[in-house]
Amino acid sequence: MIHPDREGRGSARHPEARLEEAAGLALALDLEVRETMVAVLRKLTPATLFGSGKVQEIATIVEVEDLDVVIIDDALTPVQQRNLEKAWQAKVMDRTGLILEIFARRARTREGRLQVELARLTYERSRLVRTWTHLERQRGGFGVMGGPGETQIETDRRLIADKIGKLKRELVEVRRTRTLQRSARRRVPFPSVALVGYTNAGKSTLFNRLTEAKVLAEDMLFATLDPTLRSLKLPDGRPAILSDTVGFISDLPHELVEAFRATLEEVREADVVLHVRDIASEETAAQAQDVRSVLERLEVDMDERRILEVWNKADLLPAEDREDLLRDARRAHPPAVVVSAVTGEGVDALLAAVAALVDEAPPVDVVTPAGEGAAVAWLYRHGRVIEREEAEDGGVRLSVSLTAQALGQFEQLYPQARVGGP
Repeated sequence: MIHPDREGRGSARHPEARLEEAAGLALALDLEVRETMVAVLRKLTPATLFGSGKVQEIATIVEVEDLDVVIIDDALTPVQQRNLEKAWQAKVMDRTGLILEIFARRARTREGRLQVELARLTYERSRLVRTWTHLERQRGGFGVMGGPGETQIETDRRLIADKIGKLKRELVEVRRTRTLQRSARRRVPFPSVALVGYTNAGKSTLFNRLTEAKVLAEDMLFATLDPTLRSLKLPDGRPAILSDTVGFISDLPHELVEAFRATLEEVREADVVLHVRDIASEETAAQAQDVRSVLERLEVDMDERRILEVWNKADLLPAEDREDLLRDARRAHPPAVVVSAVTGEGVDALLAAVAALVDEAPPVDVVTPAGEGAAVAWLYRHGRVIEREEAEDGGVRLSVSLTAQALGQFEQLYPQARVGGP
């Protein structure tokens, strides 16, 4: 396992922390990590990334340790990967290939498997450069088929392009189904809440704590991939829909961001986004920035969204540090809540904060005619009633806070009610 430390790159991460994270990715593939090193790169070598001396040094380690795989925690060009494999006589994987392997192993739903396969083929298409240089150009048949035939690389590119086209068509159908499901949820006036965060920040553990679900939650990078939706009860008894999404990571491969765009649209459509952070990690600030970068690539406007930071794993901090953390959370922007998904500490405060964000819509006056008890009950179930007054004609005037979706649904269900301003 090698992390190339490029001088002058200006990364907010410590090289040792990046190396430890890369080793965690390898462990997630059940690989045995024998050697790790940070290789300082003062000058990039186009053919092999590393200089000749470093390439020879690593070749000696590969031979002595009898290694099968060498992982480079960086993006390699196809030529660099091929040259390093020849020099070390071992399989070489870069960061993108490693993450793709993990995703391929962990995806469970049909959509997840299709998206991972699409990302893998897109990645492999670029790896075909110079792969088949040992083959001469094939010859075609005779007559109209005469002349030079396809090279092997052209044949493989065409086959991969055909597979990519087929996968995209299948994904269109799967995504159409997901869009219909999302549209159906919009017709039900329940607020939606999405969990996002760096991988292994504790999202799935928090998801289980909030919904009493049994989603896989392990101390492992990318333990879960496929999105999961469950019902969530807010403090006033109203239901909400909570979705757990794939974890983010620094330098998340472009192919995966594009492939999982449809899945991550749950984040774009959510009324509230909970950004779960591992507050006990020394890298928490850098991890948070990585999450924001991916959200920006997904065109999620971080300034206008209702975002609440969840500072998780507070139980791992000393008592004196937790007091300072609570004080910092009160002054944080975006607002933050300190929790421990394992012990349940702070979960009630988190739910109250989510309910407050959902209820940020200004209250409206609703007047229901006499005998419309069902309409009044509906408003109590799906909104927050601030004030109630009995009208002289037997009707009821309510001042109620509703989400835009709930207000639209109410007007469709009870057109006889009169909805006014605040």
